[in-house]
Amino acid sequence: MIRISTCGHRRMCVRYSSFASYGELDPSSSANPTVSKPHVSRNRNTIPIPHRSNPEPKGQDLDFINVAHSHLIQSDWDKLNNLSHHLDSFRVKNILLKIQKDYVLSLEFFNWVKQHQNHPGSLSLETHSIVLHTLTKNRKFKSAESILREILLTGDDVDLPAKLFDALLYSYRECDSTPRVFDSLFKAFAHLKKFRNATDTFMQMKEYGFLPNVESCNAYMSSLLGQGRVDIALRFYREMRRCKISPNTYTLNMVISCYCRSGKLDKGIELLQDMGRLGFRATNVSYNTLIAGYCEKGLLNSAWKVKNMMGKNGLQPDVVTFNTLIHGFCRDVKLKEASKVFGEMKAVNVAPNIVTYNTLINGYSQQGDHEMAYRFYEDMVFKGIKRDILTYNALIFGLCKQAKTKKAAHFVKELDKENLVPNSSTFSALIMGQCMRRNADRGFELYRSMIRSGCHPNEETFNVLISAFCQNEDFDGAAQVLREMVRRSVPLDSRTVHQVCNGLEHQGKDQLAKELIQELEAKKFVQEPLGH
Repeated sequence: MIRISTCGHRRMCVRYSSFASYGELDPSSSANPTVSKPHVSRNRNTIPIPHRSNPEPKGQDLDFINVAHSHLIQSDWDKLNNLSHHLDSFRVKNILLKIQKDYVLSLEFFNWVKQHQNHPGSLSLETHSIVLHTLTKNRKFKSAESILREILLTGDDVDLPAKLFDALLYSYRECDSTPRVFDSLFKAFAHLKKFRNATDTFMQMKEYGFLPNVESCNAYMSSLLGQGRVDIALRFYREMRRCKISPNTYTLNMVISCYCRSGKLDKGIELLQDMGRLGFRATNVSYNTLIAGYCEKGLLNSAWKVKNMMGKNGLQPDVVTFNTLIHGFCRDVKLKEASKVFGEMKAVNVAPNIVTYNTLINGYSQQGDHEMAYRFYEDMVFKGIKRDILTYNALIFGLCKQAKTKKAAHFVKELDKENLVPNSSTFSALIMGQCMRRNADRGFELYRSMIRSGCHPNEETFNVLISAFCQNEDFDGAAQVLREMVRRSVPLDSRTVHQVCNGLEHQGKDQLAKELIQELEAKKFVQEPLGH
């Protein structure tokens, strides 16, 4: 990779935390949406795009370039193969410049060079940049982003992002390029979740009078939200508004999501109500996002009111709307209300799906109401909705919680009929069921089956087993579980260890208790030191 001088034009890159310096969101600034394309914003503070004059090829270089170009336009790859040993970055660059009006040929030649380069420097950042200019001018963004990803994921130079921007900048005029090339770079960083680089690119673009389009800004915000960086997403949105990059409905839906996830539900509802005035039509996603936000906070009445707002604004609640409300009521153990929402859902001809039924079955099973859970299961079967492992796990858990292991075993058999494989949750529920019946040995057998099946028990499963062994005063069995926990690197609670060791001592097994304590302390798996 070549290093390209900035010639003093580069200002210091501003980190993405710099977005924090901008003020509160100003919804009014989003009026007058513009066409979605990379913006060119030239003003007196903009740095002029540098122009680089390159030496013209002469002598052998010129002869080679002309011969290679002739073979290339005739698609005579065999003759080109014979020339591959004489390639260097200067020659590749000048060939690419000669064919840049033909993006298909440019990409074919670029890929051929990658396969045949005998000199490591045949493809430099400069040659990559020419191909990127050619592709983005012709709106071949997927091909451009593929090349960008390859550069950014294979390079190990910490200064690579800055060098790449420079390479694109200094070849911009030479290739008669468009702002789309920088837009593609910004979007590539966003998709790769390289947030600092994306923000630096955005700031550098501004310095030279370029701004990304709204789709690229949305890609950046979406990646930030995917990583839980709500604060940065909101700051970036403020910067978008300051730069007069008009949002679209997708942008505003993400802003509403940011408000909900940061607990600013009042701002979310305010933006929703303001969307019409700004020239945007709120969608089901807009309302469903807010409903989910209210449900998350347990504000179910407010969530219901938002649902009712949909009809007044010409929208019909969909399956996501109802599922979100049902989940909210089930989580707050308001099962009657959840069932009423289910009834309304059917009344307005919104078909329940597997998520609807699984949520209700799990809600009733958690509360030990197997009868209602089973009714929803039967309705699910009647309507031909395919069950999944979550359906059966909810039913099995509810039954095992009540120690109804025989009925639970029936649903385990159903798993085979449905070609479903038991997972960790299935085994944990079955182990709990046996422990509820004080069948600790049978529970431990199920644990061994769980391990053989490749499933991983959690701390709660081990604690249930230990508790069952201790209730049966089988402290040898409990000690065996403790050793399994150590073997699987599960942290031990000192109180549990004391309980098991005290039980062993009361049964006259002082030496076994002492050995167990020494073994556990030596392996440092206890959360606090043990005493005798």
